[in-house]
Amino acid sequence: MEQNSELVIPVTPKETADAPSVPTVQDDALAAKAQEVERLQDRLVRLQAEFENYKKRMAREKAEFLKFATEGLLLEFLPVLDNLERAIASARTETAGREAVVEGIDMIARLFRATLEKAGVKPMDAVGKPFDPSLHQAVMQVESPGGPDQVVLEEIQKGYLLEGRVLRAAMVKVSRASSPEAERGGSGEGAGE
Repeated sequence: MEQNSELVIPVTPKETADAPSVPTVQDDALAAKAQEVERLQDRLVRLQAEFENYKKRMAREKAEFLKFATEGLLLEFLPVLDNLERAIASARTETAGREAVVEGIDMIARLFRATLEKAGVKPMDAVGKPFDPSLHQAVMQVESPGGPDQVVLEEIQKGYLLEGRVLRAAMVKVSRASSPEAERGGSGEGAGE
């Protein structure tokens, strides 16, 4: 007895010759999109790494810049220091005349001012101007009978501007107009008003 070992698989309508091409097109499209996503993710990772490297490089460059930003200004000050040391050495000798020492120190002061001006530092003119708390620091008020009120009378320490912005406020004496009652030795009535 011989048995038929052939296996017969019935064909369903889904497995016709036209049907296998539809899943293949979808699979190809899905594979293409998966490759594109992978490529974009790889690109994103690289861009993130490049950006992190850029931030680190900028931080290093900024630190380096800040470290040496004043180098040019300091080089401008070295001749001032050289001349100051020469003036000190000259003043120590007995043969140096007083006028020569004063002239040398005056020359150093001019050189120093010129160096500061190159760096954008300019002195303020305060005397005779109205008191401005953003530019001046009042250290004293002086009675000014019959005179103007809140005007700078004297500069105790010069103020400076850096590119138009206050670098150091001027320390000044300011006028205070005397009240008629204070001049007459008033009783103090109305002081709380």
